[in-house]
Amino acid sequence: MERRVTSGTLNPTSGPSSRSEASSSRDVLTRLRTDIVSSVFGPETRLKFADMTKRYDVSIGTLREALSQLSSEGFVTVEAGKGFKVSPVSAEELIEITDHFISFEKRAVREAIIHGGEDWEANIVAVHHRLSLIEGLPWERRMERHSEWVERHREFHEAIVAACPGRWLFRLRSIMFDQLDRYRFVTKRAPEGLGGRKFEEHREIMMATLARDADLASALIEQHIRDTSERALKLL
Repeated sequence: MERRVTSGTLNPTSGPSSRSEASSSRDVLTRLRTDIVSSVFGPETRLKFADMTKRYDVSIGTLREALSQLSSEGFVTVEAGKGFKVSPVSAEELIEITDHFISFEKRAVREAIIHGGEDWEANIVAVHHRLSLIEGLPWERRMERHSEWVERHREFHEAIVAACPGRWLFRLRSIMFDQLDRYRFVTKRAPEGLGGRKFEEHREIMMATLARDADLASALIEQHIRDTSERALKLL
């Protein structure tokens, strides 16, 4: 229930300014997370408040709130007296993240297959088609549209598990997906990393999911994720 002061005016914490600040905080959180995941800010980059407030056009307080949230998600670290910096990457961490994500994703796809309806199926087909329009291009053209591919790739994997009713399960797999995306960018310039094989893997995952074959869909997803992680491990 919205709290009000005795004069009948809105509580300052629920007024337009407060809502605007909350919206700004969510926006900078999303933008900063995206910039870290896509290696705009590489591992161990120092995140200076003077530069960051100008880049995102936000106050120090709003930026600090976003960085604190990203710290809890493992994207940045904070050192006493030194401030924030992008978290490092390592082979050991990638292996652990991969195992966690696969566990969450396999559970999520099984739940989605049980609870998904016709709208869920139709969305999977539509999102896969959008992804395939880029994945079917020659490598040079794919790289020109890489930022679009990143977004459509995320949309595809989210569509597969969208019918999963577990809110925390979905939230945790989303965090792990972002973490894996950081490592996926290590291989983004390698032609073999975005070849026809990934195109076929996405199609096979879609077909198994639409066929409600949870065992096959789970196995294909695990193979798909482990293959990507193994490529990144070789380049770390």
